[in-house]
Amino acid sequence: MSINEVLTRADAWFDSGEFKQILSRRIAIRSESQRDDRESEIQRYLHEEIAPAMQALGFALTEIANPQAPLRPFLLATRIENSALPTLLCYGHGDVVFGDDENWRAGLDPWQLREEGDRWYGRGSADNKGQHAVNIAALEQIFAARGGSLGFNCKFLFEMGEEIGSPGLAQICRENPQLLGADIFIASDGPRLSAEQPTLFLGSRGAVNVRLSIEARDRDYHSGNWGGLLSNPGTQLANAVASLVNQYGQLQVSALKPPALTEEVRTILGEIVLPPDATGPQIDAEWGEAGLTPVERLYGWNTLEVLSFLTGNPARPMNAIPGSATAVCQLRFVPGTDWENIAHHLTAHLGERGFHQVKVEMLRGTPATRLDPGNPLVGWALEAMQQASGKKPALLPNLGGSLPNDVFAHILNLPTLWVPHSYPACGQHAADEHLLISIAREGLQIMTRLLWELGEKGSELLASHRHYQQQKGARP
Repeated sequence: MSINEVLTRADAWFDSGEFKQILSRRIAIRSESQRDDRESEIQRYLHEEIAPAMQALGFALTEIANPQAPLRPFLLATRIENSALPTLLCYGHGDVVFGDDENWRAGLDPWQLREEGDRWYGRGSADNKGQHAVNIAALEQIFAARGGSLGFNCKFLFEMGEEIGSPGLAQICRENPQLLGADIFIASDGPRLSAEQPTLFLGSRGAVNVRLSIEARDRDYHSGNWGGLLSNPGTQLANAVASLVNQYGQLQVSALKPPALTEEVRTILGEIVLPPDATGPQIDAEWGEAGLTPVERLYGWNTLEVLSFLTGNPARPMNAIPGSATAVCQLRFVPGTDWENIAHHLTAHLGERGFHQVKVEMLRGTPATRLDPGNPLVGWALEAMQQASGKKPALLPNLGGSLPNDVFAHILNLPTLWVPHSYPACGQHAADEHLLISIAREGLQIMTRLLWELGEKGSELLASHRHYQQQKGARP
């Protein structure tokens, strides 16, 4: 059977309504990982939806206990056809954020798929049930077309705690390198650049949160009696934060700035146009790093954001000098940033400017990742995506947001390719979340072609990848 015949059959299967039925069942399972009373639903998603689908493709199932969140287990589906064949690792998460039922518009229920025009509404439709459902469907199409074979080995890891920060994911990958080992990683999460343009991204920016605090005294004091005599932690902390990022949103801590953009990355980002979003805010053209385009600021640079700032009682301001102030800031960063020493760098920067009283505490962080855009696997994926869709795909060196990609890129040491099946206005993490039917259909075409070609020439592709790595002297 030719690839065109396989793609025609995939379209017919999708148009038959079968995919919609599958997605409808999965959305109906209330797998909210942020709630403590959804254990049975989380188990039901794995055992009633994922397990039968993977077993029908001849995958063996291994449930992996979560060492950090016992009620959020992992499920690994494994199909080894021949040890000489390449092994693909896929990934998806079946947990969702809070349903937020009361805030969906009239006529919509987060746990009941509803079709309106090109939209399928439902919690998890875009993040991430709909996306990994597309990828499982692509495996099913290939399995049927090849008469019960994929043409490559495959492992599919499902987690149920991504929306609470993927606790345990790094640990199980670190402790099970053989069980989870593979040659290449392909998965789907996050949005495309736009609804119309298929997108490939190669990693994600990292994120690290820090708390800045000043504890001047253990109580507040009347501003009329003590104003001008006692230091004001709120005023001091406001000035301290202003020394980190200026009035134009430009990062002022030199030790936390990234390396200069390479010409290769500049060229790639030069082809990206941020599409207008009628539902989103207008971009502030004068905000952010000087000399960079908005695209370069989003995908190629570091930004420091103030997430919260608290001093006194905002709900009921008193005529008093507050005794303390605290702020939580977040650095989004690209590879090459010394983020793990952020507390040291901020403390040194603030101390040099007289803010010795500010305590800096690193809260949590995840590394930045980026597969080398020159890797031949990137060119292969882009070509296959264009052939499947008839459109030139967008290439992003990394996502602007964050994903647990460091687990796959750094711990399992895999080249990572992400092919999202959503778009920026999908309502992810908000009311009225939806999946565009047109993107799901096109996504099935793209993934079917990608995985078909992996079965046709996977060994050759991975040989070119290894040769490239040897020439560059770098890891994936």
